[in-house]
Amino acid sequence: MRKTLIMEHSKKLDVAKPLALLAECPAYKPSPLETRSFQWRTILIKDETNRMGLGAFKALGGVYAVAKLIEARVGRSLTPSAFLSDPVKDVARSMTFVCASAGNHGMAVAAGAQLFGATARIYLAETVPEEFAVRLRAKGADVVRSGSDYEASVAAAVADAEATGAIHLADGSWPGYTEPPRLVMEGYTVIAEEMRNDLEVSANWPSHVYLQAGVGGLAAGIAYMIRSNWPVQPKITVVEPDAAPCLKESARAGEILTVEGPVSNMGRLDCKTPSMLALDILKRCADDWVTISDQQAQNAVNSAFDLGFSTTPSGAAGLAACLEGDDDLPLVILSEGGVSDA
Repeated sequence: MRKTLIMEHSKKLDVAKPLALLAECPAYKPSPLETRSFQWRTILIKDETNRMGLGAFKALGGVYAVAKLIEARVGRSLTPSAFLSDPVKDVARSMTFVCASAGNHGMAVAAGAQLFGATARIYLAETVPEEFAVRLRAKGADVVRSGSDYEASVAAAVADAEATGAIHLADGSWPGYTEPPRLVMEGYTVIAEEMRNDLEVSANWPSHVYLQAGVGGLAAGIAYMIRSNWPVQPKITVVEPDAAPCLKESARAGEILTVEGPVSNMGRLDCKTPSMLALDILKRCADDWVTISDQQAQNAVNSAFDLGFSTTPSGAAGLAACLEGDDDLPLVILSEGGVSDA
């Protein structure tokens, strides 16, 4: 099934590149793929709640993208250890990364900037919990509140980059802006490769995979890798808040749409406009598109807790959709640890 994938607007994703960088990172280790029994069936759970000390899958994308953009500024390929050399550090110190964030992407960009010696400036909408602002400042980032929703904070980050010459490092993409978000998505492919390695050993391949989505980077990066190199192909379902079904509606319309809806308790998924690159991939790779309510997401948080995991409505969104079905062997990703969504 769909073994060869072509991205219309950019280069293919190559999991070997982020894996090579991570191989020398002391904070990196594969996150666990757990097996749990729940409601008389077995569920595979990829636990991202402790990823690289940041507690979310986003750590893989933002940190990797910062490294690759520093490498591009240096003008040559770098070994992981070369990033710690004085000439490369001098380049990094001259670079400022800006982005909008609903929380975790900003944390990853801030962590990458701090690690390599660059500066980060993160734009947050007024709806993002202050807890994220505190955590961002602890990573050395400047935090700017801008606008009432994620889309407004994206516009503010774009304007900042245009006015100051800073590097805009978004996880969403649109016409004319693809390479930084492609790098972010390339970092996420590591999750699918880790799962493939575990599943090759267990031979316990899932029948269904549920992938929660905001702008779609996580879902697309994992779906791409599943279709590219998993020997046993599952059904892939994209899961969005019913307040923000931007991927589902855009796929149905055949073009990028901005949807309207109330604020969701799934704050990291409450995005009204999809990433162009993610949509391109998911139109080819996904089998189904579903939405869940805020109450279903909260119920899934409670179910995850019963299973021994601390997460949020955003992190448990895939589990919420999974619990509505009766699949033989579903796989879900708990995409972040238990931080406040209030």
